[in-house]
Amino acid sequence: MSDPTARVLQLLGLLQSRAMWTGEELAERLGVTTRSVRRDVDRLRRLGYPVRASTGLGGGYQLGAGGKLPPLLLDPDEAVAVTVSLRVAAGGSVTGVEESALRALAKLDQVLPSSLRGEVEAISEAVVAVEGVSVPVPAALLSTVARACRDRVLLDFTYRDRSGEESSRRVEPYRVVTMGRRWYFLAHDSGKDDWRSFRLDRVDPATVHATTFRFTPRPAPDPVEYVRQSVLRSPYRYVARLRLHAPLDDIAARVPQNAGALTDLGDGTCELETGAETLDYLAIETLWLGVPFEVLDPPELKEKVRELGARLAAAAG
Repeated sequence: MSDPTARVLQLLGLLQSRAMWTGEELAERLGVTTRSVRRDVDRLRRLGYPVRASTGLGGGYQLGAGGKLPPLLLDPDEAVAVTVSLRVAAGGSVTGVEESALRALAKLDQVLPSSLRGEVEAISEAVVAVEGVSVPVPAALLSTVARACRDRVLLDFTYRDRSGEESSRRVEPYRVVTMGRRWYFLAHDSGKDDWRSFRLDRVDPATVHATTFRFTPRPAPDPVEYVRQSVLRSPYRYVARLRLHAPLDDIAARVPQNAGALTDLGDGTCELETGAETLDYLAIETLWLGVPFEVLDPPELKEKVRELGARLAAAAG
């Protein structure tokens, strides 16, 4: 590598990627002599980066702690990973770090090269963080969807519904939402001529393609509320209504956004509408609320709660 500046930056990236490098390894990676490596190490030290050198068996060069913060040398996937983590944290999924995460995002935007700033901007503009995520999706998939949201271009992909049936979709992507430990995105489905929410883990990454066809943004629903209602409208086998003897504000923190709809009844109580595939799950779910309640509907859930109560009482002796 003939450009000294580019070579010094590549050297810095190598030192960041591994704890220890020998002079010969660095020379081979950079395509220079070990003497050139020593000169480049001296340049880094003059810039304030504490590069340590040791001799003997197991010796070599390593980047020490302290000094100036090295520039961020991130590839696109790393930029996406860092930005997504900060965006989710800034959304309040990690208590006490929201402001710090926002400051870190601002600093990240300042130091990223222009080639990666677009990736960060796409994520920052497209992701609405409501709750933390535990169902992973490929970073490249998230990046493609986020860029399509930002650039307002049509997105093609193959989607698998809850029954496993696949269909080809072309949509106008709008926002990515984290909710209930999953990734969703809101889009206007051209085939259905209506708004739809899609789970990212049900999108086939190999089929995702951001086209070059731009679209004119149309009035969109609130992405968080739409995704929440879409999840609640899922075809559950059983839908229950419970009257909870506690103020809505006390209950709201215990019920995930995608787990149920709460209504304030105005007398210090609230109503919860939720669904599940089995009555057993619904009955157990009522215990997690930790407050007195009444089953309003369906009648068979009342009987299931009575059975559960009897079993718990017997287990307690």
